[in-house]
Amino acid sequence: MSKFIIQVTCSAYGDSASYRALAAAKAVIDSGHELTKIFFYRDGVSHANALLCPASDEFNIYLRWKQLAAQYDIPLICCVSAALRRGVVAEQEANEEGLIGFNAMLPFTMAGLGELITGIKTADRVITF
Repeated sequence: MSKFIIQVTCSAYGDSASYRALAAAKAVIDSGHELTKIFFYRDGVSHANALLCPASDEFNIYLRWKQLAAQYDIPLICCVSAALRRGVVAEQEANEEGLIGFNAMLPFTMAGLGELITGIKTADRVITF
C-alpha cells in the first residue's frame, strides 16, 4: 500500500481538472492505497470559498470534496498565503487581519507550504492537478 498526496492547483470551476482530481482521489482509495491529505494551492484554494454558488443543475464540487473528506477522514488543506491572495479567508486569518468576515468553508483548513513539504517527505506519490 502506497501513501499518496493530491495537490489541487486548478480552480473549482472553469475546466474539468477539479473533477479529475476528485476522481483520482477516489481511485487512490478504491485501489487500497492511503490518501494522506489533499492540498489546495494557487487557484485550487477557490474550492474552499463559501461564496461559490453553482447552478442547481451543475456538479457541486465542494460537496463532493466534503463528502470524501468525511467518509475517509482525509484532511483538506488550503495554502493560507494563496488563499489570502485570492480572497479566501478563514476565521482565524480574518481576526488576525482585522477583516469584517470570512468565507472559508469547513472542512477546509488553512496551513502553510510546510504542511505540503512535510507530507511529501512521507508520501510515496504526489499527484498534481
